[in-house]
Amino acid sequence: MAQESHSRKPTPPPPVQDENRPGLFSASKLKQKLMLVVPSLGVCRPNVSRCCHQCTPDSLRKTLGQKSAPLGFRNVLSVAETHTRYRGWLVRRLCCVLFVKGCKVYPSPVCNRLERVCQSNRVKEALEAQEGGDGEGRVKRLSNYLPLINTCISPGLLRFVGWVTLKVFGSLFGSVEVNLNHVAGLQRDSQEGSPLVYVYVRQSVMDCALIPLVLLSHHLRVPYTLCPVQINSSWLRTVLQRVGALLLPTSALTEHDAEKDDLYTPVMAALLRELLHEGQAISVGVSRESGQGGQWLAHIRQLIKEETVPDVSVVTVGISYDSVPQADMQVGLHWILQSLWSLVWRTPGENVRIHLSQPFSLKEMCETGRCRVDGWLPLQDLLLPVILNSSTQSVFGRRMMSWLLPSHYASELKGAAHPDRDLSIALILHLIFLAISCKAVMSTSLVSSLLLYRHRKGVRASVLCADVSWLTEQLLFRHKDVGFGGALFQVLHCSLALLAPHLIIAAVPSRRDYIIRPRSSPAATHSLTLHAQIVTHAFIMEAVGACAVSAMLCEAVRGGVSSRTGADGEGEQVRGTQESEVVLGQSELTEKALQLCHLLPPGFMPPCQSSLSFALDAVDSLVRCGVLSAEEVPRDVPVCDYWKKSGALSWTTTDNPYDSDSDCEEQESHSYKLKQPSKCPEMLFLLCNMLAGHLRTLCWAAEGLELLSVPLPEAQCVAQIHSHLSDTANKQEQHYESCTEEAASTAARTLIDLGVLVEEQQSGQVFLGVSQLFQSAENRQKLHVFISQYLCD
Repeated sequence: MAQESHSRKPTPPPPVQDENRPGLFSASKLKQKLMLVVPSLGVCRPNVSRCCHQCTPDSLRKTLGQKSAPLGFRNVLSVAETHTRYRGWLVRRLCCVLFVKGCKVYPSPVCNRLERVCQSNRVKEALEAQEGGDGEGRVKRLSNYLPLINTCISPGLLRFVGWVTLKVFGSLFGSVEVNLNHVAGLQRDSQEGSPLVYVYVRQSVMDCALIPLVLLSHHLRVPYTLCPVQINSSWLRTVLQRVGALLLPTSALTEHDAEKDDLYTPVMAALLRELLHEGQAISVGVSRESGQGGQWLAHIRQLIKEETVPDVSVVTVGISYDSVPQADMQVGLHWILQSLWSLVWRTPGENVRIHLSQPFSLKEMCETGRCRVDGWLPLQDLLLPVILNSSTQSVFGRRMMSWLLPSHYASELKGAAHPDRDLSIALILHLIFLAISCKAVMSTSLVSSLLLYRHRKGVRASVLCADVSWLTEQLLFRHKDVGFGGALFQVLHCSLALLAPHLIIAAVPSRRDYIIRPRSSPAATHSLTLHAQIVTHAFIMEAVGACAVSAMLCEAVRGGVSSRTGADGEGEQVRGTQESEVVLGQSELTEKALQLCHLLPPGFMPPCQSSLSFALDAVDSLVRCGVLSAEEVPRDVPVCDYWKKSGALSWTTTDNPYDSDSDCEEQESHSYKLKQPSKCPEMLFLLCNMLAGHLRTLCWAAEGLELLSVPLPEAQCVAQIHSHLSDTANKQEQHYESCTEEAASTAARTLIDLGVLVEEQQSGQVFLGVSQLFQSAENRQKLHVFISQYLCD
């Protein structure tokens, strides 16, 4: 990308820039104080590839025992003659062809796979449930699934498709970088014999092609990829099925449509079993919002429980884009030609960072009992007593998300006990969390989060540079890897170039810096919010704690008077001066954080950690980041007289794995002091704004309950909620991140779990209607007040 840093007198841009490709600020103005963004602390780079120390300690211990030098990163798209066995002028022009030809490929021929699939008990039961006889009749009814069952990996075709993919991605992305240290560890573990299962969080159709390309380039076994996109072109389907792509049936547009066929799930389960028996690798993508795709992980876990498959090694994959490509659910010849034509006018500048985590044993995770599933309760049992009765006693437990694995997704779990089903759901949640945690934070994510959560009304370029440097350090301290490095002005310049369609860059004559602000449009806000999600995930503990502080301050404002409670318990009125101090009790603050934890969507909290422990860590994190300081209480009597305190919050609950019957181990209730307003409000507001979009969606959805007068089909109900969210955002002309389709679907699912919306089966369809309890305007108002207390507007 061309820079203007060498020109002494840069040409000034127009005063206000509204086009799709704005003229960016001159780098020479920021080069006066040259700063570097270092992607590591000292010489140590954050290790984001380790498995869970609680659920898989044996796999972690084996990983820690392996010695490997930091090898750095490699751009998969950058292929030179050094990557081949040959040298010379002609080799430099054919190096990509020679490189792909030299890649090691593991062929996967189909050998009697159809007969073995037909012998599966689940397939037999599904066939017997339909009309027809045995033998040839069964094979005839499986004719629609023959291309799926006969999916294989052809070495010659795989190399050709790999070469085409390298060329296409070379025009689409600036680089696709992978950590070589992670690849070296994966090569060692792949030789132990257990099949590898790659799990990633779905973002785009590009995910299905990036993982096989990276593995092929490093001489690893290319996996069979479960592709959730419908391919309309017959010749393209034939090619993809010869390189290991497990496609949807031609009669189904989406996964949900495919699962309506009684044969699809049994055939897929039997096919996965046969592939694992053959020692093949499998790549599975899971949707963060709906959990779609997680049913195949439940099938694999069930195969291990039945001892049909000895064990598998799970590898979570974090894929980070500078700009996430648009996801299309249907791909045909027209889509391919349109995409190729757009590459002609496209300058590659977007980068991709891929992290392959170190494998861990799925058998160890699920069968040793270390993955905790105890204390799971319905959301209405956790929060309804607090919402309706204004109860201050929280119910300890974790929110049950049974919708991540509905009964029709896994036929073998229909008659299973609830703990077994909960274990599959915990597995899905855990892998979603791990896949998100190992993602690198790109520069566009940093800039988007700062513009949305801190500088929504605009910011000078120099101030934004300083904030990018500060936020990078904060992320590295939290063991999050970043996908960029170099001079600060170059990092910011590239980020603004990629985010240009969603920004307004203006030049003010009285100032030397440019003013940058996000566009106030739904498309721009939605795109910036998608980029900023990974930053919110990194600061989730601090964000939960900050919203809990906001809720307590909201209660103080509703009370009319703020008070500072000292050691003697007497209150001192505060008139709102800037030098006043606000003291918050640990018990009340932890209660607020605990209640907010239950409203978080999946993927933010590790399932192996209790909600109470997460809430305590959220409060402690505010002390570490400087928002709160511990209140020192002077004592006139010995400490031993304070072991039993009235009103202290007791942590001896079933949710705490370290409970004790000893009275001396009751923790003392502390208090925290909110720092001076001149020091902490910007940080507090930044953290609160990270969760404001999700909470505001719930508030608006609660306000729109009065519009749902009669039960509606689930799709229509979600569409009506989405329409209400869009109308509310358009009236306010802001907060468009709270009115997306994903936000409406997440809010509807939360209201269902909370008991606000009730599911009813009518004529084979799921209808949603407002429950009898929340048809009362008073209860709807209580729900709105409970959620809005966490908003810091």
